[in-house]
Amino acid sequence: MLYRLYYWPGIQGRGEYVRLALEEAAADYVDIALLDAKHGGGVPALERWLQGADVARPPFAPPFLQAGRQLIGQTANILLFLGPRLGLVPRGAAGRLWVHQLQLTMADFVVEIHDTHHPLGGSLYYEQQKSAAKRRSQDFIAHRLPKYLNYFEQVIDRNRARGPWMVGRSLTYADLSMAQLIAGLQYAFPRASRARMRRCPRLRRLHDAVFERPRIQRYLSSGRRLAFNQSGIFRHYPQLDA
Repeated sequence: MLYRLYYWPGIQGRGEYVRLALEEAAADYVDIALLDAKHGGGVPALERWLQGADVARPPFAPPFLQAGRQLIGQTANILLFLGPRLGLVPRGAAGRLWVHQLQLTMADFVVEIHDTHHPLGGSLYYEQQKSAAKRRSQDFIAHRLPKYLNYFEQVIDRNRARGPWMVGRSLTYADLSMAQLIAGLQYAFPRASRARMRRCPRLRRLHDAVFERPRIQRYLSSGRRLAFNQSGIFRHYPQLDA
């Protein structure tokens, strides 16, 4: 099947978790964000679906995936759909739900990371909420960052008899997403994440193992992988990395 992934142009964002799964599985897909408007890409392509003119169940926001006649929104929901089709989940229902649960927990983590630089609202510029962002980031680094990382470190530890991954003996989309999340933290909070990751050897190994996989390496060097920047979820403001 040819998949079409829709996301905002110019940023990795939540779409990157889906891209990594598609790349790892060597799936046949089109990244609409990489196309210009005259070739059916860009913001106009998003707005067509978001306005709901051509679909009975329009998505609320990107990312969303077109798979045949289906249009599937929400990152975790897309990965729940793709997981068994791409061989990135266990065969049993319990294992699939566990992977989905981990992905949903990561989605909560991503929201908290985003809110470090936009604590008062996404409609305001960072410069309009710098003081609140400083306070939010201090609390995030002191309390929320270790809470989440310790949890995921324990998940890997409890699975250690089966291998280095989070679930079972094989890599799942949760591992890909966790590696991406760690990479984003290293960009946004290099000082704080470096200090905290010293206590998470299993997460460090998972990150390295994912980004050393041949298909992921080819993706990283292909030019299709967008760089982290100051418009995405993960943003580096030195004054917040205290």
